[in-house]
Amino acid sequence: MKRAIITGPTGAIGNALINVLIENGVEVIAVCRANSKRVANIPNSKLVRVVECDLCNLSMLPSLIEEKQDVFYHFAWDGTFGNARNNVEGQIRNIQYSLDAVEVASKLGCDTFVGAGSQAEYGRFEGKLNEQVPTFPDNGYGIAKLCAGQLSRIRCSQLGMKHIWTRILSIYGPYDSENTMIMSTIKKLLNGEKPSLTKGEQLWDYLFSADVGKAMYLLGDKGVSGKVYCLGSGETKKLADYVKILRDAIDPNLELGIGDLPYNDKQVMHLCADISDLRNDTGFEASFSFEEGIRITIDWCRGK
Repeated sequence: MKRAIITGPTGAIGNALINVLIENGVEVIAVCRANSKRVANIPNSKLVRVVECDLCNLSMLPSLIEEKQDVFYHFAWDGTFGNARNNVEGQIRNIQYSLDAVEVASKLGCDTFVGAGSQAEYGRFEGKLNEQVPTFPDNGYGIAKLCAGQLSRIRCSQLGMKHIWTRILSIYGPYDSENTMIMSTIKKLLNGEKPSLTKGEQLWDYLFSADVGKAMYLLGDKGVSGKVYCLGSGETKKLADYVKILRDAIDPNLELGIGDLPYNDKQVMHLCADISDLRNDTGFEASFSFEEGIRITIDWCRGK
């Protein structure tokens, strides 16, 4: 891989992947929305070029990029939190944007397309997630991600491109959304507030964003076409234990509202990625423990 193009480069995963690509001498085209306020999140390097292009105009990219590209990473997605997950029209547009990205990847000469799916594609499932686990998504976001993955695989096959689909479990790290449990808890604790939480008995799998970026790089380089890879650490802790580690890294004396909130009626209690295929096909191993990753994340939050 000498050149890569990324949509959604300003989030936690996009930022982390760009850093890994830079470390490996890969030239990067970072495609972001016009006048994006988050463009400053993109790492500054002579290897990185920012191209402004909205998702609805992806078909214009070949006229903006002269060089042949090798790998296309499609991370951009509208409506990932709250009620937007069930915005039917919006999620249908996301599916079309994913297919538009495949067409653009082909026109730019890419031999590999890597898409970012989600654990939401599985719906309610307890246990280890891998490609063989049946998918029964129960919200519009999960349904659209599943559809985008399946249809983009078909189109990549028709166009002669490798297709790699990832299903991302729970990540954390710099530039992640403030809507996540980890980031919102950090913010409250740094402000001296007590976060209200469930009992936290769920067994959960968290992966640091830098390790997600590493996995994405390896999959773009060594992933097997047609496969679906679940991204996680492959290990679990109780959610309450993660929160206590987070709290202790800020101030062990801070109060936690564990048990203040009830579980929701669709609460999954055990979620873990089976990363055996990821390891076997790419040699991936996580570089950061949760303790290490959360300290980096907290330091980043303090410096904002």
